[in-house]
Amino acid sequence: MSNVIPLKSDKASVPNGLAALNAHVEKGMAEVNAVIIDKMQSDVALIPQLASHIIAAGGKRLRPMLTLSAAQLCNYRGNRHVALAACVEFIHTATLLHDDVVDESDLRRGNATANAVFGNQASVLVGDFLFSRAFELMVADGSLEVLAILSRASAVIAEGEVMQLITTNDTETTEDAYLDVISSKTAALFAAACRVGGVVAEAPRPEIEALDSYGRNLGVAFQLVDDALDYSSREATLGKSIGDDFKEGKITLPIVLAFRRGSEDERNFWRRCLEDLDQRDGDLEVAIELMERHRALDDTIERARHYGAKARDALELFPDSDLKTALNEAVAFTIERAY
Repeated sequence: MSNVIPLKSDKASVPNGLAALNAHVEKGMAEVNAVIIDKMQSDVALIPQLASHIIAAGGKRLRPMLTLSAAQLCNYRGNRHVALAACVEFIHTATLLHDDVVDESDLRRGNATANAVFGNQASVLVGDFLFSRAFELMVADGSLEVLAILSRASAVIAEGEVMQLITTNDTETTEDAYLDVISSKTAALFAAACRVGGVVAEAPRPEIEALDSYGRNLGVAFQLVDDALDYSSREATLGKSIGDDFKEGKITLPIVLAFRRGSEDERNFWRRCLEDLDQRDGDLEVAIELMERHRALDDTIERARHYGAKARDALELFPDSDLKTALNEAVAFTIERAY
């Protein structure tokens, strides 16, 4: 059986804005990482090698942290949430592997993507393996409600990716259509990660719904900021390259707003660049200038603040605690990544 690369767990890898939340779940996250390492094992050597490549690359591990935090917020004393947090991370990682193939991405967090190193076929198949491991963990938990939540989230994520594929290169995409995409492809897993934490704690239904709302709104805010960062110099400091969405013709909110607010000449520019993918030297700089002229980036972040406020409101159902404060700080971190 092949060995896998140990996961990064040093505190230095945790963004400052998530430090308080990480402190509350640090022990649980060590257990989650142990489950991940165990379930990545396979006699087929390429599987753990490729899975390790993307998982060991780091990342915030925010989604499994949310599962642990939600359970803890509801005073859970068992350990079911650990395996389910690992399940959530497997679902997320599998979607990343598939996304990078679909998007033909070469870099993720400043490192070569798995598909760039191992090829598209291997990346898709190992993504399928991780999805299968996730479902094994769901079944092992034994709760039909948990199985329903996470399996439904997996389906919704796939629907969101297909919706994004349909809207790619379509400059007539509306803000509502864009929000439908990110609510499915990103926010659904945030919501499910939080919801299962409340379910395993057997929390009252209003608390479970509040956790779902917190996760869902946090997920929308997270993706809004990500999409704004694709056109920001801050992107480079986060280990990403600027303008990937533009090069791929993805229609995100900054594009929707700039297109809607621009002149007909400007709309023709967007059509050439994004519908025809006829992109020339300097076009990315022109795109960013148009977004700044029409406050498309600033207003995208303002939308993110709105959803962040809704996430914080959802937590008001719970009594004040250090953990609740840390979850609110996670919302602030999500928004402040833009600055």
